[in-house]
Amino acid sequence: MSHEASIHQTQVDILRELLFTPDASFSDLRKVTGLESDHFKFHIGRLNELGYVERLARGRYSLSAKGKEYANKLDTDERTIERQPKSAVILVIEHEGRYLVQERLKHPYFGYYGFPGGKIRWGETIIEAGQRELLEETGLAAELTYRGVYHEHVQSAEDGNVIEDKIFHVVYGTDPTNELIENFEGGRNVWMTLREIADEDKVYKSFDIELAVGTGQKQFVEATQIYAKHEF
Repeated sequence: MSHEASIHQTQVDILRELLFTPDASFSDLRKVTGLESDHFKFHIGRLNELGYVERLARGRYSLSAKGKEYANKLDTDERTIERQPKSAVILVIEHEGRYLVQERLKHPYFGYYGFPGGKIRWGETIIEAGQRELLEETGLAAELTYRGVYHEHVQSAEDGNVIEDKIFHVVYGTDPTNELIENFEGGRNVWMTLREIADEDKVYKSFDIELAVGTGQKQFVEATQIYAKHEF
């Protein structure tokens, strides 16, 4: 899986300049940065190495397809790459009156119970992501149906700052097959009734919302959950 590289502010400035023109010369781009030729050559070379910039004929440069997608995340006034919400899938799997839940045994949210799920990978459909996460984390396969969206902000109880911003695509599953993997690195899987889940001391504060979307009671919810430092 590929990850976007962290880039220098000078390189952000170069990308911003190329965002508003089909192509530009070495000298024109260097003037934007105010750097000496050798220093500028390093930064334009780095962008070329990352695949964000292409060198054209006659010493001109343009954004590559990858560079256009990356530069499109720029806040052009602040000259920074904007931070964006994470996109993930939540799996509400029901079988014979019980739900598949995980006890999370890693940080953050160590010890909390909730529905399984995970990040949607680049190029995956939501259902493909759900099928992959279900198999990887639980060993199960199931009939999956898309149910809706839960957009969550997690806010620090101590200072009020937003510490997480996630868009969860909630998928409902029935008729699970295969043998459940009970223990895995980072957690434990278990089938539980809603009453048994409610009796646990640490359950995600969003659990009821995810359940409502997963079971078709709601299609779209936005909410802020507040966690203290010792909870997160």
